[in-house]
Amino acid sequence: MNQIHNEQTKLLATGLNNVAVAFVVIGGVTPVTAVSFGVASAPNLSVGTVAFALIWFGTGLGLH
Repeated sequence: MNQIHNEQTKLLATGLNNVAVAFVVIGGVTPVTAVSFGVASAPNLSVGTVAFALIWFGTGLGLH
């Protein structure tokens, strides 16, 4: 393998990792933070909200 291919592979891996982090932040961290701070537009804590957060977290974990 040449150095160009190696760098392209590293850039692709970094991009996928950044997308994974975004999924975890959007779907997991943001709703939990909003609920804990009592934001008015935060979703109510329910089974659906927890399932939503777990799906996003799982997707981010899978991409990572």
